[in-house]
This record gives sequence, C-alpha cells and structure tokens, in this order.
Amino acid sequence: MMAGPEPVCIAVAYSGGRDSTALLHATAVAARDWPGTTVLALHVHHGLSAQADDWLRHAEAVCESWAAEGLPVRLLCRRVSLSLSAGDSVEAVARAARHAALQDMACEVGADLLLLAHHRQDQAETLLLQALRGGGLAGLAGIPRDVVRDGVRWVRPWLEHPRSAIETYVAAHRLDYIDDDSNADPRYARNLLRMSVWPALVSAFPDAEANLAASARRLSDALAVMAAWREQALPPLLTPAVTALSDDAATPAPAALDACLWATQPAALRRETLRHWYKQVSGQVMPATWVERLAEEVPRKVAGQGVAQWGALGLSLYRGVLNWARPAAVKIDAGAATDAGLSVCGAGDWPVTTWGGCLRVREVASGGVPPSLLTEVVLRQRVGGEQFQMGAGRPPRSLKKQFQALGVPAWQRGGPLVFAGEQLLYVPGLGIDARALATEGTPQWSMEWLPDTNSQ
Repeated sequence: MMAGPEPVCIAVAYSGGRDSTALLHATAVAARDWPGTTVLALHVHHGLSAQADDWLRHAEAVCESWAAEGLPVRLLCRRVSLSLSAGDSVEAVARAARHAALQDMACEVGADLLLLAHHRQDQAETLLLQALRGGGLAGLAGIPRDVVRDGVRWVRPWLEHPRSAIETYVAAHRLDYIDDDSNADPRYARNLLRMSVWPALVSAFPDAEANLAASARRLSDALAVMAAWREQALPPLLTPAVTALSDDAATPAPAALDACLWATQPAALRRETLRHWYKQVSGQVMPATWVERLAEEVPRKVAGQGVAQWGALGLSLYRGVLNWARPAAVKIDAGAATDAGLSVCGAGDWPVTTWGGCLRVREVASGGVPPSLLTEVVLRQRVGGEQFQMGAGRPPRSLKKQFQALGVPAWQRGGPLVFAGEQLLYVPGLGIDARALATEGTPQWSMEWLPDTNSQ
C-alpha cells in the first residue's frame, strides 16, 4: 500500500482587509486540490484600533464559513502589545511587532512557507517613500519578493500584479472584507502619499506604478550582486583588534578594520565597506551621516598617525586600526571610585557597585591564580608606579610600557587593578600578572573585568 502525501502547512498573513482576504481565499482554493494541505490564516491583533476586536471576530467568522464550505483553512491569532517611546514611528513599531508575531506563529504550526499579499502599488509606494527619506540601496530595492528568515520562507506572490487584479478577484468571488479606518489617516506617511501624491503622479505618468516597481526589481538584483561583492571585498581589509577588549579568550574582540589599507580605496568603496564592516561587528546600521563623515575623517587621521575615538558608535582608531567595542568598553572613567574590598568564594560574576561593573571569575585548567589569593582582594585605582609581569621569566615593567607594548589605547586603560594585599593579580587589558599564576595541575581561577553598560 502506497503512503499518502506528506501533510503540508502553508501560512498566510491575514488582516481581514481586501488584499489578504483575496490571497487567503486563492490559497485555500488551490490547497483544496492538494490532499493533506492545510492553510493557516495568521491574524495579528495590534490593539491600535477600537475596532480590533471586531476585526478578529470577522476573521474568525470568515475562516469558519470557508471551512464549512470545504476549504482547508483555519485561523490562528496572536495579540501583541506595542511599546512606544518618544519619536518612535507607530508604523515602524507596529510592523516590527507584526513581523515578529507572524514569524512566531509560522514556526509554532510548523509552516515553512508564509505568504503575504503585497502588490505592485505597494512596491512602487515603498520605493518612493524610501527615496524621499534618503534611503540607500537596500531601502530602494523595496519589498523583497522571496526571502528566508529563521527557517521560514516569506513570499509575496502578487508583488508584480496590479491592485486592480486583486479588486477583480474579490468582486468575482464576492469576498467579504474589512476596511481599516487608519488607512485614511494622513498622519501616516504611506497614507499621505497614497491620498495626496499618488493620484496626481499617476495622472501625469500613467505607467508610474509599473515603472517604479520595475526599478525596485532591478535595484533588488543589484543589492544581491552588492552583497556578494561585499563578502569578497571585506575580508582583505580585516585585521586582529589592536587589543582584546575582553580578557577572556573565549570571547575575542571583533575583527578590526585595517584603516591604512581601507583609506587607500576610492571614497565610494570606503563608504560601502565601512557600512558592511560596522554592521558585521556591531549588528547595527551606521547612520548615513556618520558614514559620510568617517569616510573622510578617518583617512585624515590615519595620514597624520592620529588617535581618535567616536564613543557614540563604539569606535576607536589607534595605530592605523579601526576597532569596534561595546560603548561601555570604550567609555572607561573610574571617576571617584575608591578602593573596594571583595571576597571571592567561587566562580561567577561578582558585582562591585563603586566601580560600576563586576569581576567575572571562572575555573580554568591553566593561566589562572590560586583560589586562595581571591579570598580577600581589593580593587584599586591605578596611581602610578605599579609593575606588571607579562610572562614567566620576563622582567616586570611599568603598566604604561606594558600597555604600549600591547597597543592598548589610553581610553581602554581604566578599570580597577585587583590586588591581594600588596600583590598585583590582574589588570584590565593586560590580564593576570605572571607572578600570581597558579602551578600547573592545581585548581585555579581566571579573572575578567566587565563594565556595567547601564552605568556608563
């Protein structure tokens, strides 16, 4: 006996509006001819409108009615709560929350395909809005037609189809849908464009929608080519960080940018590689104004063998290398911190409030200090004259010379020195003093100073 087809689950983002209603219906009708296929209507309840509960009830009623007619569809809803801060865009925050909820629901039901009902006018409007906001290539490429996010494939099958085609489908099948009253609110940029600008634009340029969408498609192709180029262009510019911002070998500092080599590139390439490198090491998008500024400012600093710091971005330039670190690791200012006693009785993070951070202690096989040395330690400010030994058999030298030898910038030389009595055990940026190292094969602990990012 032959086994039946594997069950298939297709998810459709369903707001209850005209476009998503048409897509959900078309998908369910097609799925009816494929045994074992289920269509999940994913509805996100934002709570932004007083009618949100009515929309949910409408979505439930539609799906129940279609299921009774034999369509393999059922509804799944997720309520989200929006957290808005001053200056936040309601549109952007709601979109991010909606995308997160859709992703979670798709994963929850095991759907690896999620369909969305964006059409050609949506794409054309997106390109215009991005251009008016000064967007870069990624923004101008518009809405992606097919993209995989955390194992779920997001597909917009109607992105190249006009809105009129959807309206025709809805009328032909007499589909019932809701009208979101917020779509007529001119406070939202897309609505303002759609109501005030779009009619005049199409009147003057009848092919505007198709041509703008085509431009977005070509820019999307260019975006893919650019991404492939960046993956090849960036590695030759990378270099080890001037100094590890973490003393824990398990968490090395992110790869730094060889600013001397980078500065020889044409300005356009400098800007593009800088954007890509910063996103790669920080996970953040560098604002366009900073990209323009640093693409000109850093090469001048490099030419003058200068040292610089851009704390807002967590960037520092030292010895021709551009480093990124958590802002807390760059902004080190002990201020009025005084000696602080600490009794360490085990591995873990030991907070030191007066220094705005904690001492992380871990059990290690080598390179640590005897636990007995940490039973009573004092964290002190650097006062001058302290000697540090880098390795066994090497002469102790002043902290200043040791910092210079390792290329530790001045702004990363703060943080508390750890003493056991008068014996120096540990210096942030340098590590453990060789004179305090435990004998091989005996119990030992490592140390790492971690600034508190909330205290900076």
